[in-house]
Amino acid sequence: MSGRTYGDVSPLEGELDWMICPAMNTDYMATFLAQVSVAHPKDFIVMVVGGDSSHVAKALVVPENIRLHRLPPYSPQLNPQEHLWDELREKEFPNRVFSDMAGVVRTLEAGLRRLASGRDKVRSICVWHGIVSLTWF
Repeated sequence: MSGRTYGDVSPLEGELDWMICPAMNTDYMATFLAQVSVAHPKDFIVMVVGGDSSHVAKALVVPENIRLHRLPPYSPQLNPQEHLWDELREKEFPNRVFSDMAGVVRTLEAGLRRLASGRDKVRSICVWHGIVSLTWF
């Protein structure tokens, strides 16, 4: 299994959802969206996505309680999830050499579990004034 990962974060709540899969495609994105929807059935979720084809494919099945908001090109810094990927790269993978992909996936899983277990840490990484001041209702 390779380490292609889908992730979703709630900066205000400090909640992290993630899924490691063998590929990034429309089917896996739909599976991830369904996983997030089931994990948060009473929430209405606005999920920020980039321009990856699996994020915006017309065939993508999006659950009723999720809306995808596509970022402008070349603006990953506006996606709170990108800050978590940076944290994982910096803390879990600095100057490391792996003998196989399984070691990479194990390290990625451990890092994601560590982050997901610490809501305050997730909040500190992902929240900034522009997000905190948003009011959707």
